[in-house]
Amino acid sequence: MTFNIEIVGLIAGALTTIAYLPQVRKTWKTKSVKELSLTMYLVMFVGVMLWLTYGILIHSISIILANIVTGVLTSMLIYFKLKYK
Repeated sequence: MTFNIEIVGLIAGALTTIAYLPQVRKTWKTKSVKELSLTMYLVMFVGVMLWLTYGILIHSISIILANIVTGVLTSMLIYFKLKYK
């Protein structure tokens, strides 16, 4: 039963993480950050790090993996926002 729950978590994590890829790609290529909200991405990053901590504490591989990747993608957008401001 737990195995099936983790599969649902892995699929959900993959889909919500993949949602960041178009924004990262567009920002990387265009170097346009005008439309990005630094405050939103900073708050999102803190939330993702808390989810990662939660995943580690409950030993959930789906939460851990999704939030590691989402944290990297979110931090890239924060970096681009600061670099290309």
